[in-house]
Parts: sequence; structure tokens; C-alpha cells
Amino acid sequence: MAAGAAAASFGLMDKAYFVGRGEILSWVNATLQLSLNKVEEAASGAVQCQLLDMVHPGLVPMHKVNFDAKTEYDMIQNYKILQDVFNKLRIGKNIEVNKLVKGRPLDNLEFLQWLKRYCDSVNGGIMNENYNPVERRSKGCKERSHKGPNKSSKSLQANRLSSANSADGGALNSNIDLASPIGKVCNAVNEEHYMEQIQQLSEKIADLKVSVDNTEKERDFYFSKLRDIEILCQRPELEHLPMTKGIRKILYAADAKDSSLPEANEIITRSPGMFSVSDEAE
Repeated sequence: MAAGAAAASFGLMDKAYFVGRGEILSWVNATLQLSLNKVEEAASGAVQCQLLDMVHPGLVPMHKVNFDAKTEYDMIQNYKILQDVFNKLRIGKNIEVNKLVKGRPLDNLEFLQWLKRYCDSVNGGIMNENYNPVERRSKGCKERSHKGPNKSSKSLQANRLSSANSADGGALNSNIDLASPIGKVCNAVNEEHYMEQIQQLSEKIADLKVSVDNTEKERDFYFSKLRDIEILCQRPELEHLPMTKGIRKILYAADAKDSSLPEANEIITRSPGMFSVSDEAE
């Protein structure tokens, strides 16, 4: 816990941030028995989760870590697990998830540099010989795979019950091995379809945000104009004039459906001194 509390004190000038990407990759690959070629290959957050699992055995729920995460949504789930572990260890390090999931090399390098510094502070830079990274990963995969077929079989059963005409097709789908070439193609097609939908929804959200921003700017513009008119009508030498009273009638009208212009016109026209100011000017 003490190491966790002190972790946030690693400054930008700490020696950790002068470790090259080659050394970082060698350390990650040797520690977890992986074969990463680029630091951005660790953008999913799964590697970071297992590094903490190595220095804090049993603290990371490895069965929830997704080493096959490809979409930002799945990656974010891994980082949520990592953040939970940080909270348990009282680590004050800020995880910039939005940058890391983009796969930017520099952001991922800096985070791995920090993580190496943290792991070295916990275990003194000595590798835990009793830790089997491959076995830890495989256990997590097995637990996820046991849960997966149950959901799949229920889904297939529901599809078969929903339509008698689709019974043969359901039976055919249930016999498809997801590890077979056909199964991989199906998975790839589904993933591509979902990614396309996510992209379309993201673009719509961006358009809506722009529209809302423009609407708010227009609202603020016209509000400031009305406020200027209100302040002008509050001047002592003007507030008693019929024109000023008519303008205030429009400004303070409570009913948004009916126009208050006729009432304002009536106030102005029925006033006997409506031309008093112009007559004095002449």
C-alpha cells in the first residue's frame, strides 16, 4: 500500500521516463512472455492489468480482463478493471483512457514507463519466478469461454422458438465452430458491422453537439440584445414614455402563444402625450 500511495509522486523528470521503448518492450515481453513489437500494441489495457497481477497476485480479476479487446468499448472495460485495482492500492495515478485507447505511441510509452517504475518499486526489479503469465492469461480465457457458450446457446434457442421456419437455420448456426474459418469470417463480419454502426452514431452525436453549440450561441446573442433594450427602458427619463411602456409590455409578456404587439400598440396610441418629446424637440 505504501508503494501505491507514493506512486503518484513520480515526476516527469524521474528516471522512469528516460527508459527507451526498446527496453520497455523487452521488459514487458520477458515479464509476461509476450511478443509485442510496438508499445501501442498494449493500448487495450490488458497488459497493464497483468503487470499489476504479477506484482500483486490475486488482486486483479484476470477472468474479466479481455486480451482480445479490439474496440474502444472493450478496451475501456479493461481500464475500468485497472482503475479499480488502482483504487484498492490507493494509487493516485491518473489513467488517461481516452488517449491510451487511441493507440498513440507516446501516450502508451509514458504509461508503460510509469508502470515499470511502479513495479520495480514494489518488487525491487526482481522477477517473480513463481508467477506463470501464460497460465494466468489462459485461466481468464477459460472462464470467459465457459460463460460465452451458455449465452450463445440461449440466444440460439430463443431464435429457434421465435419462428418455426428458422429451425433448420438455427440448427445449422449452432453447429458452426467459431474457431473454424467460417466462424472467424462470421465474427469478422459482425465486428465490422458493429464498428460501422458505432462510427455512424459517433458522427451523429458530433453533428448534434455542433447544432446545440450553435443554438446556444444564437440564444445568448438575442438575449443580450433584449437585455440591452430592458436596461435602456429603465432609464428615469424614458421609463414613463408610452413607447417605453409598450416595449416593456412586449418584453414581459408571459404568454408565449399570443402576441402582445396589439396591446403595446394600444398603449402607445391611446396616450395623449405620445408626441410630447418630438414636439419639444421642434
